[in-house]
Order: sequence, then structure tokens, then C-alpha cells
Amino acid sequence: MTDLAGIAVFTEVARLGGFTAAAQSLGLSKSTVSKQIARLEDRLDVKLLHRTTRRLSLTEVGQAYFERCRRIIEEAEEAEQAVTHLHAEPRGTLRVNVPMSFGILHVAEVLPAFMAQYPDLSVDLELNDRRVDLVDEGFDMAIRIGKLSDSTLVARRLAPCRIAVVASPDYWTKHGKPAHPEDLKHHRSLIYTLRSRPTEMQFRGPDGLISVNGTGRLRANNGNLLLTAAKAGTGVYICPTFFCGPGLKDGSLEEALIDYPPPETTVYAVWPQSRHLSAKVRAFVDFLVDAFGPEPYWDRGLTLPPPT
Repeated sequence: MTDLAGIAVFTEVARLGGFTAAAQSLGLSKSTVSKQIARLEDRLDVKLLHRTTRRLSLTEVGQAYFERCRRIIEEAEEAEQAVTHLHAEPRGTLRVNVPMSFGILHVAEVLPAFMAQYPDLSVDLELNDRRVDLVDEGFDMAIRIGKLSDSTLVARRLAPCRIAVVASPDYWTKHGKPAHPEDLKHHRSLIYTLRSRPTEMQFRGPDGLISVNGTGRLRANNGNLLLTAAKAGTGVYICPTFFCGPGLKDGSLEEALIDYPPPETTVYAVWPQSRHLSAKVRAFVDFLVDAFGPEPYWDRGLTLPPPT
């Protein structure tokens, strides 16, 4: 018969990257974990893991086996929830992917209250700006900002996301504030390279959308770096107010083109539509909706244009 216990142990070792961490997670001894892996490799007659004194990594066949085993474990957990009615109370581990800056600034702000509310639930949070595949990489859900292109995901709106044109007061003093979006062609843009069209900027005008291609000497795939550069007077940064709002409030940044605001976008929670909506995902999404809402706290005190 298939060694389900060995599969569960192997999956945890591969996910956590070591025998000690897997043993702690599973409540087993390290020697038991090691024996389970050895037994599984003997039965399959393959080497699943590369082991050295300093690190552990998956072999090529181990990586392929891990991807399939992870899905088996997820299906088993969902089957158990359906039978034992665990959907009534969130528990287990919630794996969430969140954009770096939004996670640090805002998810971290509300996460302690969520975890205090659900003591039987653990959260495995991964922060990066890469667009992950939720199913293949084993995430229960993600937070995404902007246009959603993946039709296989279910989405729920968490909050509006207003975009602002900002620079330091010194920069505006030296170069002058633009009166029209076209004036940005003569300014130094700070370009976020993970946007689908990094150099294209769009604005709402009285006659519709205005598109402008910006130029700049500084390009980066991290918003924190660009925000720091904007505060230092390096150039003009077009970014969400959830990110630049504190700088606008403390005076380290000033907004321009308020009469030509960029189109508003949205913060979403997304999860695979192929899966049963578990209690842990539903609880976290409901919590985030209440925490952020249609008028998010990060926009309080800012001058806002009319909604899109």
C-alpha cells in the first residue's frame, strides 16, 4: 500500500527544508523523521533528498514527487474537514502570498488581532511581488493589487487603491510641479519594473484617459527603494497611497496633478475556484474586509479625488 505516513513526513521535510523543523512541526523525534524518509526512499528505490552537514535539498525526482505529494496532503486535509465538520471553526495552517510592501505596512498591522481571534490557526505568510501560482505552489490564497488576469481564481474586493504622483518638496522646488500629465515628460520618473508597462503612466482628464511615457535614470523592482529615492529628491514616483500616504502626511512627500489623478485600482483577496472555500480562508478574507473596508484607514486625512 502507499505509505501515506511517509508521504506526510516527506512533504513537511521538503516544505520546511530540514528534518529538525519537520520533526517540530509534526510532533515527532528527528530520528523518527529520518527513518520515515529512509523507508520511503527504500520503497521507491530513488533518492529524494540531497543531504550534507550544512543543508538539505530536493533531488530532481524529489522535487517532482514533492509537487504531487503536496497536492495529496491538501486533498486529504480537505476530505477530513468535510467529514469531521472542521469548517465550523478555522484551524490548521493558512498559507498566504502577499505583495511585499502591502504586507509589511498593512497586513502586519492587522495580523496579530486576527491570530488572537483564532488561536487554533497558524499563518504561513510569504511576502514577495512575484505573481505566484496558488495551486502549484500550495497557497490557500493571496492578496493582489490591480487588474486580475487569472480567470481560474475567485476574487473578493478588500479595499480601493488610489494612486498618487509624488516627489519631495525639494524636487518640486527645483523642477516645478507639472500642470498637466504631458509635463512629466520633462521630469525624472522613478520606474517600478514589475508593472506590466513600467514606463506608461495613465491619468484621468476631463476628456478621458491620458497616457504618457515616462523616462528616468532609476528603475527598480522594489517600491521601498523607489519611495526612499523619491523622498531624497531623486525623481517623481507614481505609487499607491497605502504606500506613500505616511510621507504625504508628514511632509516628506508632496502630491502633484491632483486634478489629473491616475485611475484607481483595487486590493483583492484571491483563491483557487477549484477548491472548497475553507473556514480559514473565509475567516481571513472577512477579517481583512472589516479591517480595510471601502474607506481604508491609510487614506484618512488625505485629499482624495472622486472615485473612478
